[in-house]
Amino acid sequence: MHKTSEWLLSFRHDHKRVKDGHRPCTKIAITGGKGGVGKTSIALKTAQELSRAGYKTLLIDCDSNLSNTAIKLGLPLDNKFEKLLSSESSFEDCVIQQSENFHLLPACNGSIEIFESKLNFDEIIIDIMASHEEEYDFILLDCPAGVARETITLSAYCDHRFVVVTPDKSSITDSYSLVKILSQRFAIKENHLVVNMFQNEKQYQKVVQTLSETIENFLGCRTHILGGIQKLDLSAESFDTFFLSETKNDFNRNFIKLLNGFTEKLGGPMTPRISRDHLAFEHEVH
Repeated sequence: MHKTSEWLLSFRHDHKRVKDGHRPCTKIAITGGKGGVGKTSIALKTAQELSRAGYKTLLIDCDSNLSNTAIKLGLPLDNKFEKLLSSESSFEDCVIQQSENFHLLPACNGSIEIFESKLNFDEIIIDIMASHEEEYDFILLDCPAGVARETITLSAYCDHRFVVVTPDKSSITDSYSLVKILSQRFAIKENHLVVNMFQNEKQYQKVVQTLSETIENFLGCRTHILGGIQKLDLSAESFDTFFLSETKNDFNRNFIKLLNGFTEKLGGPMTPRISRDHLAFEHEVH
């Protein structure tokens, strides 16, 4: 077993914080087997809605040298993360406060120093989470696609994983591979599924049934179905503008409902704070 795997197996069991009787910070990996399935957009939307609901939320971009979170938010790019890794800058110097409750830690774009670095980025990200978890209700990780060791390690460390999948066969196959390695290497037996860019209800149900039943039958793992995001006839740029807006339309209400279902299931002393005003009317996925 890789030394990082051994380190993580002990770390994730020894660093569960319970402070003043309250629920510890909830850590969620937004992940997926295939690139281009919408993970970053979903990670940003999740962070936005949790923060608007009153949860203090940190989103960390874990694609160390191809960071897209700042790009999607229209923020200027910098390589401050590079200085954080070398301890030249502090976490507070590098984090971006998007709103009172939404903080973003973007990574770098085309940094030669990071490209040539031999650092274990997964260990660095986990150290950041462990050092700052008392400051947040939620820490979200926008994980790179695929089954690279660092991605798997970060996903395994988190309390929950949102596996983003599209109806594309390669996305379904790659997501199964991701869940398989998480199960066999780290004994992760539960994940949450988000089906993105489906055309209709029949296609959505087929993806849910195919993937969840295959995972259960062959891996003995449970898949919690969060819901789906229907494909819209919009360009990628237009979609992000629409998806990340605060507009109270059916599309956004459906996503908030999806997220509200998750926070309610967390239970415990930390009462869900996603306002029912957000849910002016119920909107089922069609």
